[in-house]
Amino acid sequence: MKKIIPFILGSIVLLITGCVQNSEKKGTSENSSHNLYVTEQGFVDANGVLIYYEAFGKGEPLVILHGGPGASHDYFLPYLLPLARTNRLIFIDERGSGRSQKAEKLSDYTVENMVEDVETIRKELKLGKISLLGHSCGGVLAEAYALKYQENLTHLILCSTFHSTKKMNEVLRNIKAKMAPELRIRIEKMEKEGLYGHGKDYEKNRYTSEYMIAAWGEGYFPYLYQNHPDPNYDPVANGIMAWDVYREMWGSNGEYVIDGNLTSVEYGDRLPTVKVPTLITAGDNDECDPSLSREMNEKIAGSKLVILPKSGHMTFVDQPALFISAVDEFLHPGK
Repeated sequence: MKKIIPFILGSIVLLITGCVQNSEKKGTSENSSHNLYVTEQGFVDANGVLIYYEAFGKGEPLVILHGGPGASHDYFLPYLLPLARTNRLIFIDERGSGRSQKAEKLSDYTVENMVEDVETIRKELKLGKISLLGHSCGGVLAEAYALKYQENLTHLILCSTFHSTKKMNEVLRNIKAKMAPELRIRIEKMEKEGLYGHGKDYEKNRYTSEYMIAAWGEGYFPYLYQNHPDPNYDPVANGIMAWDVYREMWGSNGEYVIDGNLTSVEYGDRLPTVKVPTLITAGDNDECDPSLSREMNEKIAGSKLVILPKSGHMTFVDQPALFISAVDEFLHPGK
C-alpha cells in the first residue's frame, strides 16, 4: 500500500495537505494569510521507492522535474519561487536522487520507472490534472510522462531538453569540436584513460576533480550561463550528486556522449501525438541546442516556442524575469 509520509526536519514542522489547510485558516489576519506560503514536505512510497517531494504556493498544481540525471530539485531555488504566487509548486527528487530513496538495483533507474513514480505522486497527493515542467533530463521525463499519461495533464512545459539521444549526441560532439584544441586534447586524454577508479578510495566512484573542471568548468560553462553566470558555480561541487543514477542513465564515458540507458530516448515519431498545450523553452546558447527545441515545436502541433536571449542551459538564472513571464503567461493567459 502506498503512503504519504510527513516528517519533521530540524525546527521546521513539515505538514501534510490537511494540516496546511488548517494552518491557513488560523492566520492572524486576511492579509497575513494571503502572504503566507506554508511548505509541505514528505515522501511518497512510489513503486517500492520513497520519493521526496516539497510543495508550496497557491493555485493549480505545477509539478517540476529536475535534470542531471542524478541532480535534485534544489537548483531550481530560489529562481522559480515567483511561480508560487499563481501555482502550487510540487518539486520532487527523482528516484535515487537528492533526498529520495535509492533503488535496489541500478537497472531500476529508467525513464519508464520514473514516469510511474510521477504518476503515483500525482495520485497519492490527489493533485487531479497537473501542469508538468521538466528541465534538461527532467524534460525527457516530462515528455515520456505526456506520451503515456497525457489525459492527466493540463499543460506541458519542456525546458532546455531533447527528444532524441542520437541528436543530442550530435550536439555534444559539436560542442567538443568547437573547443580550444588544448582543452579538447586534455579532455580526450582523460576519457581515454577512463574516468573512474582514480585517486583516493573515496574518489574512485566519481569523475576526478581535474575532469570536472575541464568538462564542466571549461567545456560546458559557456553553454550553461551567458547573461548572469552564477558566481557560486563550482564544477567540483557540481559533482555532489547521485553518481549511480548518472552512470546508469547518462553513461560512464564522459560528458560528450550519452551511452547509458537514455539511449532509449527517441521520441521524435511520437511527439505529434501530444495534444496538450505545450510550451518549449531554451537558451540561445543552450547546451541542449535550440535546434532541438525548434524540432520539438514543429512536431507538437500548436506548441509555443520561446528562445531566451543571452542564455545558456540555466535559462531561469540567465533570464529569470523572461523565464517566469513566459511560464506564467502560458499557464495563465490573459491574466
